[in-house]
Amino acid sequence: MGLLRIMLPPKLQLLAVLVFGVAVLFLENQIQKLEESRGKLAICLLVLTKQGIASGWEKTKMNERAIARHEVREIEQRHTVDGPRQDVTLDEEDDVVIIYNRVPKTASTSFTNIAYDLCAKNKYHVLHINTTKNNPVMSLQDQVRFVKNVTSWKEMKPGFYHGHISYLDFAKFGVKKKPIYINVIRDPIERLVSYYYFLRFGDDYRPGLRRRKQGDKKTFDECVAAGGSDCAPEKLWLQIPFFCGHSSECWNVGSRWALEQAKYNLINEYFLVGVTEELEDFIMLLEAALPRFFRGATELYRTGKKSHLRKTTEKKLPTKETIAKLQQSEIWKMENEFYEFALEQFQFVRAHAVREKDGELYILAQNFFYEKIYPKSN
Repeated sequence: MGLLRIMLPPKLQLLAVLVFGVAVLFLENQIQKLEESRGKLAICLLVLTKQGIASGWEKTKMNERAIARHEVREIEQRHTVDGPRQDVTLDEEDDVVIIYNRVPKTASTSFTNIAYDLCAKNKYHVLHINTTKNNPVMSLQDQVRFVKNVTSWKEMKPGFYHGHISYLDFAKFGVKKKPIYINVIRDPIERLVSYYYFLRFGDDYRPGLRRRKQGDKKTFDECVAAGGSDCAPEKLWLQIPFFCGHSSECWNVGSRWALEQAKYNLINEYFLVGVTEELEDFIMLLEAALPRFFRGATELYRTGKKSHLRKTTEKKLPTKETIAKLQQSEIWKMENEFYEFALEQFQFVRAHAVREKDGELYILAQNFFYEKIYPKSN
């Protein structure tokens, strides 16, 4: 600097000093940022080290949840950084949400895999609703969050939501356009038997996963004969509350009110309810009525490798004596009444939508048209 004062005029000397000062401040700022980054890195390494003692399953779940939260946060930020987006408009065909509140052990995995296989081709989103401990009843605050997500998450439309949750009435939340509900139910005793063995032996979907009752070799017949809790008639009470909804009476085992409410919802709130025993026909009707989602579903179910993906690994059919004992229960009588009600409604819909020819079912073509249209155009 002494040499600069000798060689440069005073104004240039002052300018050089200012430039030098700015450069020093810039370097100090960069050094400070590097120190902060190093501190954050050390914390991250410490956290990762502690996490290293967690089991592989826990780490996987933590990573999945972190990724999911990150993706949701990014979408929410796109909405809130500059205020609500005004340019996101959806065609009526795309502004559609389907909710499949799947009842456990009714071939729901086989069906949802078809949705996953078709979503890229048919251009829609599939979202799994994963509730803590598979609790089918949401808290009131989660109900509000879920309704808001489903109705306003435009980036996820058209969307296919599926999960083990009971029916939720969107109308009471002031929603203008409600989602389309679909479902599949099963003969109640067959469903319970399948669930009983699933808890003990798992299935061919994830054969290595340890199930809650693994190691218990007692057959379903032995369980019923001994009056076990896992095969008690109360365990049949599931399909009715799933269709009844989030009212407390829905989960009151043996409630006649719950049964009637489930019937009402099935007729008035569900687009289509199929039965496990006739799943292919259910898929065929969906493809005919909602091709935006299910175009190609019937052929995929018939020929695809995943069409019968999930099967219980080991299952023994109950004896006639076991079935007769369960059928003495009032709970079975109510669940079976609901199943028969759903089956009759499904067969009614199918009878008016298809025709049989040479042993094959064919969807009917459009069978209505318009005439006498007034005023006449010039």
